[in-house]
Order: sequence, then C-alpha cells, then structure tokens
Amino acid sequence: MADLAARFGEIFGPVGPVRVVRGPGRVNLIGEHTDYNGGFVMPMALEASVRLAFVPHDEPTVTLWSEQFAERASFYLGAEAPADSPHWLRYPMAVAEVLTEAGVTLHGLQAVVDGDVPVGSGLSSSAAYEVASALALLVAARPEVPAGPAQVAAEAHGLTTQRLALLCQSAEHRVGVRCGIMDQFISLHGRKAHAIVLDCRDLSYEAVPLPADRATVVIIDSGVRRKLTSGAYNERRSQCEEGAGRLRKFDENVEQLRDVSVEMFEAHESALPQTVRRRCRHVVTEDARVAESIEALGRGDLERFGALLSASHDSLRDDYEVSGPELDLLVHIARGTGGVLGSRLTGAGFGGCTVSLVRPDAVETLREAVLARYETETGFEPHIWVSEAADGAAVEA
Repeated sequence: MADLAARFGEIFGPVGPVRVVRGPGRVNLIGEHTDYNGGFVMPMALEASVRLAFVPHDEPTVTLWSEQFAERASFYLGAEAPADSPHWLRYPMAVAEVLTEAGVTLHGLQAVVDGDVPVGSGLSSSAAYEVASALALLVAARPEVPAGPAQVAAEAHGLTTQRLALLCQSAEHRVGVRCGIMDQFISLHGRKAHAIVLDCRDLSYEAVPLPADRATVVIIDSGVRRKLTSGAYNERRSQCEEGAGRLRKFDENVEQLRDVSVEMFEAHESALPQTVRRRCRHVVTEDARVAESIEALGRGDLERFGALLSASHDSLRDDYEVSGPELDLLVHIARGTGGVLGSRLTGAGFGGCTVSLVRPDAVETLREAVLARYETETGFEPHIWVSEAADGAAVEA
C-alpha cells in the first residue's frame, strides 16, 4: 500500500494526501454459469486484488495511470469516452456513469491503478477493477470517509453494498459482457477464512467456513487468455434464456433455470433443441451440486465436496462446452495426484484457471506434477498459487 502511494507521487507529484482502495479478485469453488440464471454460487474472495491510489480534485476529470499497461488516460465525468481511449479505461468510465445515474454526485481524481489479479484468467480482474474504481469515486466525492470496509463508503452515499454490487455489474454490462452478479458481489462481501454461498436472485448470502487445516485451495492459471466479449459467453446466456422459456410451457412459475429441478428437467428435456438441452442440463445440475456442496461442507465431508467439484468440471466440459485442452489437462493431472480431492475449471471458461481442493501435504506434489508435464505438453507456462479466503473490498487508507 505504501509502495503504491509512493508510486502515485512519482507519476503525479506531491498533490495531496493519497487515499488507497482495494477490490479483491475471486475464485469460484462451485456454481459456474448459474449466477445469470438466478441460481446459487460458492465463491471466495482472493488475497490478489486491484488497488487504486488516488487524490481527489475539484475538476470534473478522472485521470488514471495503469501500471500494468504503463499508460495514462483521462475522461470527463458525464462525457463520452474519446474514440482513442484504451479498453481498460472503459471500466471506470462505466462505473462513473452508473453511479451518476444512481444519484451520486461525483468529483474528479487522479489515480494509479495496480493489481495482481491476472487479466483474462477467470479470477474476475474486471469486477475487482470495477469495485475498486467505485470505491475511489465514492471516497473522492466524500473525502471524510474513513478507512474501513466498503460498506462505510457505500453508506456515506446512501447505498448498500448489495446495491453497489448491482451497479458495478451494470457497468460491466455496458462494457460488453452480460455477467451475472457473483463477481462484483463477492469482491464486496468476501470474508476471511470463509466461502460465500450466494443466492443470485435475491442476493441473500451466508458464510461457510473453509477448513484450511484439512484442505487447501490451489489455483492454477493455464496461461490461456480469453475474451468474453467474443460472443461465446453471451451466446450461452441466450441459450439458457431460450431453455427457460421453453420449459415455462410446462410450469408457469419458471422464470429462470434456477426454478427448474433436476426431476422437472429430466421429464421435459426432450422439448429442448439438443444444444439448448445440454446448456440447461449443466445449469440445472450445477445448482443441485451447489446445494449438495453446502451439505457436504456442513458435515465436514471434504471427499464428497471434492467429488462434486470434479463433476462440475465434467459438466462444464461436456454440456456447457466452455473448457479446452489446456484446462482439461490441468484437471487430469490434478485428479491423478494423490491427495487431490477434486478439481475443475473456474470462471467462465475458454481459458483461465482451474481450482483444486488439495490435502495440505499434497500441495507440493501437485505443483511438481503440473510443472513436470503441463508446459511440455501445451507450450503454456502455468502459474500456481495458494490463496486463503480474504476479506472483501475496503478503503485501506
């Protein structure tokens, strides 16, 4: 945090007291592509995060320096982005737009943006960036807001953190990805040493303890990057909506796939086109796996929880078709390693990361197995790390 504040001085000069905000990335343990279908997810916030060091000013301009891209860019509050604006500027611009529409009177700022959530990895760097941007804008408009959890900055403007998550989700929609609410929500509501079970329809949630002494969460970045705005993600969302619409003919209470039980789906799946059927089967069974995961963790059955993670990957690979050879190889290596309880891709897919539930004494064995095979067979360098569940977004200084 001190280094980032010092970096601000190097970029912009000594222009005033520097504030710092943090938005964490996330890894989803189970419940993939269920969020935009009104279903259930079980993510945890990561220690990896996006941070902004900033100083407010009275001019209606936001000027950002991106450490990752080594680039400076600006926008006027309330104005359209210049045609030559870099893509990374669109996220804070969209956040500023939705906050203004929500009734927040914004002020300008200068900021340095940095972070260690890898872009395009499926660990929700965009949501972390949106949440951090929102906190910076909220604090810039109310400089008296003290350091503390995101709730403090939100409430200073009459917002709840649930409402702020929805606004950040809306910002991402404007950038071009019709994401669900999970990413922004967990970035704001993470809790140390816990996963969060979120009902994506009513935004109710509960914290579920993660027994780090018995199992460790290992995240492996495949090195394969994907662009969600390429169409595949939005296509699947549309297919799910089509499936829900067709199934509504058999039960008028079906609003989203979340309302379809496994039994109902099996009774009427023949009414769906083949591709739509596969997409819907994944979502319906994935919601059921989340429910069973809550029960398994509640009774301390990590073996069953791990098996559910692996079943989730198989469904994502075969029915939702969002895996790939690199992700499949990482999962295959993990499942063949003693002490690994389960493994699956995490995030939207099409590249990114896997998440594995591993006995603590097997973490190094898994690391060695991946390093021995993965790069040789794929040409991509894997990045492996262990992250404890972290607290959600905060004003750090």
